[in-house]
Amino acid sequence: MSGDIITTTHHLACTPSRAARELGLKRGELDLAVHLGIIRTVPDEGGGGRRVPRSEIERVSSGDGFPESLRDRVKVVGTSEGADVMDVPAGRFTRLARLGLVVPVTFYLNRYRAVVWLYLAEELKRFAADEHNAPPLNDRRMPEGLRGMLDTGMDLRPRNWRGRHRGFLLRLADDPWECAGALAAFLDPVQIAELVPDPYERSHLNRFRPGPPTSGAPGSPFALIAERIMTADDPDEISLLRADLTAVLQDARRMRPAPRPTAQRVPAPEHPGLPGSLRPEEPERPRGWLRRLRRGTPRATAP
Repeated sequence: MSGDIITTTHHLACTPSRAARELGLKRGELDLAVHLGIIRTVPDEGGGGRRVPRSEIERVSSGDGFPESLRDRVKVVGTSEGADVMDVPAGRFTRLARLGLVVPVTFYLNRYRAVVWLYLAEELKRFAADEHNAPPLNDRRMPEGLRGMLDTGMDLRPRNWRGRHRGFLLRLADDPWECAGALAAFLDPVQIAELVPDPYERSHLNRFRPGPPTSGAPGSPFALIAERIMTADDPDEISLLRADLTAVLQDARRMRPAPRPTAQRVPAPEHPGLPGSLRPEEPERPRGWLRRLRRGTPRATAP
């Protein structure tokens, strides 16, 4: 059988790359469809990431208007094309995005290290078609309240993207540790160290902590910019993340405590030349020796 297809307990499933080819999507479009809940995935029982069930490919490909309808649902546009979709100047579109009236679905960094936000074309069409949105779209000047927020330098694009991406990651999480990792992905290391003082537990949490959805070598300018966007910087946002992570960690600890190293028994030294019955026995370890070996490692407690 091809290496792209595996047999799971209930169904056949294939790699995301193969699923994208069969559905006529680019790999990034497939990832977005998964994030949006359009395409369902399952964990690979062999530990190789997530797979797309064959039944899911058949379900999606049998939909009305496939494949054009599927591509329309995952089509993303930047500022210029988004402004055209909504029939507004590019400057007004940017102001709407800064105010959080339209929410980016992803971003990338161009060669000038500038952040390029991308939006779902379908969402922009729905926003423009809603008559309640006519004032910020069509009035010659922005409503006074909105102008005041812009004058303060408000830009909700990073925070709104984080909220949306957090929902994506939580939707893919299969257990409390993965949920905790998804929440921890948006907090800086100092915040995580305060909430999870136990080093073994913190190390286990970091295994489930995804990075920004952009490529770039660790420490490169691209990676640093993406990490900054990924990290919450608003006090209210940080407070909510801390509270949610604290609650999820309590469930994770109850369900499956973080693994810890186990102390190994030291074998008795060999005494050549002495019969086994005459070799000195290993002295009995005093009660509580394991506790003393672990002294200095704090026990995991709920923050």
